[in-house]
Amino acid sequence: MIPLNLWEHHNAIKALYANCVGEVCQKHGVTRMELDILLFLANNPCYDTAKDIVEIRYLSKSQVSISIALLEKGGYLAKKYQKENRKTAHLMLCSKADPLVSEGRRAQERFLGIMVQGISEEDLTGMKRCMAQIMENIHYHLKEVK
Repeated sequence: MIPLNLWEHHNAIKALYANCVGEVCQKHGVTRMELDILLFLANNPCYDTAKDIVEIRYLSKSQVSISIALLEKGGYLAKKYQKENRKTAHLMLCSKADPLVSEGRRAQERFLGIMVQGISEEDLTGMKRCMAQIMENIHYHLKEVK
């Protein structure tokens, strides 16, 4: 039996994250999904399409599309098309997104700091290794199911 049931703590982790980023969303008048998309693009510059966001974050295609449209309308995002592929829109952060990204990253750091408070570097290293393997297992299984 697994001594720690991660799924039993999932909602508490989500609630803490929502608490940490909630002030940023409220201050700038954006939704959590919108902030998450901006942070995803800022933190993962090699993944810059709506499809990337949907596939990597396991989010709903419709929610991502709606949020991207609102971010574009608000001047936070711009779409860029490559000459050889006019179908795929590559998402670029606009300078208006800079304060949100900066404050959002600070909120993410605060969240992580709360999560790992009191855990030694050695334990964190082991935990990172275990989480990487868990995520690899999850991704492999989800690809096999499709």
